[in-house]
Amino acid sequence: MTTALKYQAVFFDLYGTLVDIHTDEQGEGPWTALRCALYREGADFATNEQLRAQFTRERAKANAMRDQREWFEPDLLPAYRGLFDACWIDGTPEQARAAAWTFRRASTTKLRLFPGAIELLERLHDEGRAVILVSNAQACYTKPELALLGLDEMFDDIIISSDEGVRKPSFEIFRRALIDADVEPERALMVGNDENSDIFGAVACGIDAAYLHTDDNTGGATAPRAAVSLEGADYEGLLAFIHDADATWDASHAPEAAARATDGGACGGNETKD
Repeated sequence: MTTALKYQAVFFDLYGTLVDIHTDEQGEGPWTALRCALYREGADFATNEQLRAQFTRERAKANAMRDQREWFEPDLLPAYRGLFDACWIDGTPEQARAAAWTFRRASTTKLRLFPGAIELLERLHDEGRAVILVSNAQACYTKPELALLGLDEMFDDIIISSDEGVRKPSFEIFRRALIDADVEPERALMVGNDENSDIFGAVACGIDAAYLHTDDNTGGATAPRAAVSLEGADYEGLLAFIHDADATWDASHAPEAAARATDGGACGGNETKD
């Protein structure tokens, strides 16, 4: 007999949860790389300072008409395209994406999967669960990185804050995930390493949360509001928690299932025949 699934859908944060990453966007290196890439396309900025200032202006301009509600998340891709416009060049979306990727690569000093990440996602899929990415990120950076890491085909849906215009912990982004998974909040689990964005946000929506302590900058050793707190990217511990929750759910709902089966049998037995 198959155990019923407590968590029919599992939502994952990306960075710090499945992917170990370190970036530095403030150093001169990324801006020099971007300036050189733009120059090769005919967009000339004399200094990094000039480029930074123009990027700030383009970012504000590109997002001026968007609904900047609480937890607003800008989309940086139009800002990259705006850098071409500022130099009187009709930049294409492809050129903008290439410029964004140049900057991202130059600012990234570490990018790797935590050991066992792929196997975890495969296991959850094999068990019949929906697996959805819910990430505070820029799509122009994250989508190429998902492909690079072999994660682009691992999710049933990919929800990125820059596409949504809102970031975690907003209830709106979690509601989108619930709708996409077609599950009630109590049948979903959020897995993340950021106590505020991932744990508080999910719990406020009625979603259980599993906290992975992979970085002291995003939370303490434990998250009191999480259903489980694990040290590091402890995927074995995460699976054990999920399976325990399944077993508890199955046991608590077994009487209901038995009653429904009995009622169904009684109805079937009372049919009259001509």
